[in-house]
Formats: sequence, C-alpha cells, structure tokens
Amino acid sequence: MARSFGYHDYSIVKSAENVGAGVASPTFTPVSFARTRVLSPVELSALALIIAIAAALRFYLLGAKIFWFDECVGVEIARLDWFNFARILWRREANMSLYYLFLRLWLHLGDTPTILRSLSVIFALATIPALYLLGRRLFDSRTGLIAAVLLALNAYHIRYSQEARSYALTVLLCVLSSLFFVQSLENPTRRVRLGHILTSTLAVYAHFFAALLILAQYLSLRFVEGTRIPEPARKDWRWIGFGVLPVAIFVVSTGAGPLSWIKRPSLRELWSFATHLTGNGGPLLLVASLIACGPALLPVFRRRSISQTSWDSWRYWFLVLWLLFPVLFTVAVSFARPLFLARYFVLCLPALNLLVAAGLARLRSFWLLTPALLVFLILSLRGTVSYYEHDFDLRRDNWADASQYLLSNARPGDAIVFDIAMGRMPYEYYRSLLNPRSDGPTVLYPNHGPRMTYMDFVGKPDYAQLKHSISQYPRVWLVLSYVESPSGLEPTASSLVTLLGAAYPVRKEYHFTGLDICLFAKSDSGP
Repeated sequence: MARSFGYHDYSIVKSAENVGAGVASPTFTPVSFARTRVLSPVELSALALIIAIAAALRFYLLGAKIFWFDECVGVEIARLDWFNFARILWRREANMSLYYLFLRLWLHLGDTPTILRSLSVIFALATIPALYLLGRRLFDSRTGLIAAVLLALNAYHIRYSQEARSYALTVLLCVLSSLFFVQSLENPTRRVRLGHILTSTLAVYAHFFAALLILAQYLSLRFVEGTRIPEPARKDWRWIGFGVLPVAIFVVSTGAGPLSWIKRPSLRELWSFATHLTGNGGPLLLVASLIACGPALLPVFRRRSISQTSWDSWRYWFLVLWLLFPVLFTVAVSFARPLFLARYFVLCLPALNLLVAAGLARLRSFWLLTPALLVFLILSLRGTVSYYEHDFDLRRDNWADASQYLLSNARPGDAIVFDIAMGRMPYEYYRSLLNPRSDGPTVLYPNHGPRMTYMDFVGKPDYAQLKHSISQYPRVWLVLSYVESPSGLEPTASSLVTLLGAAYPVRKEYHFTGLDICLFAKSDSGP
C-alpha cells in the first residue's frame, strides 16, 4: 500500500514478472510522480537567511587559528609543477587529490591562511542548500529547512569549514551524491544517473572514506530482504566502481602505510567524536540529538519485519546507515588495523542533521517546536563559541612561531635538517609568507635539487651523505616534529640527534607547541 510524504508517492511493490513466477522480489516503484514544485519566495528567503548566518559564522576569525601542519603540506603539494604534482599524488597523497586540484587554482588568488581557507567556506556554504534539497526530497520543506539550520550552526561543520583541507568538499559531494541517489530511485533519467555517478566518484577522490557512504547507499537497497535493484541502477554502481578503480589500485599498492600513525580508537575517543559531531555542545546537545531522532525512527521500529519496509521506512534506514555504517565499519576494522580518525567522519554529519530535523519536524505544534529549536540553537551556539576560544579534535603545532624564530635567528652559511621529509613543508610555507626573498638556511634533508620535487615529500635520510655535508657548515638547525614515542625519540629523530651531536659540541633547544628546534654549533656564539 502506497504512502504519500511531501511531494512524492512511493511504495515497494512486487515485480509483475516475479509475482507471476511466485517469487517475491520487492523493489522501489513510483506509484505516481509529480515534478517537485519551485521553491516559494518564503522558502528562498528563509534559505538565503540561513546561508547568510552560516557565512558569518564561518568567515568569522577565519585566519585567526594557526595554519597547521596538514594545511601547509597541502599548499606545498598544490604548488608543485604538474609532473611532480602527479607523482606525489600517485606515490603517497592520492587521498584528497580532487581538493588539491581546486587548491592549485585557488592559489592564484593568494596564499594567506584566510584566502586559502575561504575555499573550504565556499564548499561549506554550498552544502547548506544541497542539504535542504535532500531533506525536502526525502521528507518536506519543513524538514529541509530545519536540517539546513542545524548544519549552519553546527560547530563541527564550522570547524572543518575553516580548514584548508578537503573535509568541507567531501561533505558537499556526499550530500550531492545522496541527493542524486534518492532522485534516481524515483525518476532514473540519464541526467540524474549521471549526476549520481559523477558526484559519487568525485566524493571518493575528495576523501577515500567517502567510499563508505557509497557502500551505505548500496546496502540501503539491499537492506530489505529480497529487494531487487533496478537494472539502470546496477549499471550506475558499475560505472562508479570503474571510476574509483585507480583509488582501489592505489590503496592496494600502498597499503595502510600513510595511516600507520593512527592509533586504535578508545571508548573515550568515540565519546568525544559523538559529542563533537552533534555540535561540540557536550552531553546535553548529544542527548538532545538522540531524543530528537527518536520520533523520526519510530515508524521504522513499528514495523514487524524489515520485509515490510516501504519508502516511509527506507529513507530512515538509509540515513541510519549513512550515519553509523562508516563509523562502525572502520572501528571494527581498527581492531586489526587502526584506521579510525574522528575528522574523517564529518561526512556522516548531514545524516545526523536530517534525522534530528525529521524528529523535530514531527512537532507540529508551534509551542512545542519553538522551544525545541531554541534548545538546539543555544547549545549549538555555545559549542561554536567554545570552538572560537579553543580548538577541539586537533592540537595545532605552532609552525608559525617556530619558522619565524628560525628565520629571524639564522645566519648566512647555516644549514637545516628536518627529521621527517614533510616537516620541511610547513617551514617552506611560512618562509614564503615571512621572507619570500630569502632562501634561508641551506636545506640538507630533504633536498633533491634546486626546486621542490615529489621526492622531498617521501624521501628517507641518507646518513652517509648528511655526515659528509654537515662538515661544510658551522651551524646546523634540526627541526623535530612529532618526535615523541612511548620510548622517547622516534628512530629517525634519534639518529639525526646522534649524528649532529657527534659533529658539533654545542647544542641548544627551543620548544614550540608540537615541535622542537635544536641548534648544533661548533662554538657557543649566541642563537
């Protein structure tokens, strides 16, 4: 029996062929389809106001926080010539490759933290109308607007809207992929199917973990026992698989090496992730979100069996899978090989917003809905203010002050060594801002030529060559980043300290948040 919600009418019915053959194979089939009406002036005005508020919250203090290690590395990748850019993507940094392409173009506008981070703000603002359209198609305009408000005020989304990384782009593409996915179930036109294929494929190139959302979409159609996926949709999944094949080859060839630094998640980390995802509002906002999701999921739990699932229930199952499957799957895998990192799962945030919005939208009384929205408004803004005051989900290493100190105190004839290859990248970024006309100390490692190459991101120290090179310099600066391990210095850092300590009798240390600078000199003549 069909149920009508919003502007669509759906049911799961048995295929006529299968009914005749005595085989029950339910599938999504439109009972009647009416073209979605154009947004009214009131809806457009409300959406414009929400986007304006979101823009104000995301541009506020955009360049205030330290431009940290990963952001600097991304900029230096985007600055490489095309040959080395392609090589570094294939050798190590294929994840976020789509974002690096956008960043290459964006660098023409400037390279200050504010300008670079504004690219993510644009992606984040585009996500708000996309989420509204998805909520409107799954439910109605009321739900879509509430979801847009929740996303606009969410501190977790604001936090990753203010970072020059691919997370805001990934969230946008995941929402667009899901929008085209839902549209393809009701009216699988060539344009809609192509949109689903392209946005899904691009989402994976924005961040590999977006593949878990694509898998969740596929599982949502398989979730109901006996569901038959329409033949056009089957072809779409094949095209998506073909499109992300280079990603699969990269993952198989490189393994988990680039993520070897990730630790197995603890219950405390998972709790922190849950409170941050709901908006950094602490347990109160988390509990409020869970309570709001209750009314939304009530129709699902009322079903006697999953075989009775209709459009009314399927949309909730889809959102639950989108929210939980990527996290639970990765946590399960992490028992064997740690892969869980909280910020990778900001892509689950739209599903949470839609579920909360669907629950709040069921409060038809003005006197019930208004106080409920005010609770979310107050708690969300409190979480956002807290984010402006201090970071969460990240400890920013202070490369800005460290680079300024080093460049201010370096002398002609000095050399510099980094304990990890990519440690050079934040220094190069800040050098380009602070003193672009000066080359600074001579870089001994990593150094593979007069211009930066992909090898400078992935190379290992040649200790014999370094021992020969340092003899030519009266002073050598050693930059140690992420150097601590349970047993002390990391092996490479320890080896470099030993090598330089044997050649230079004087050693001085300067400490900054997240990194240390050591000056090795033949005589004590000041910093």
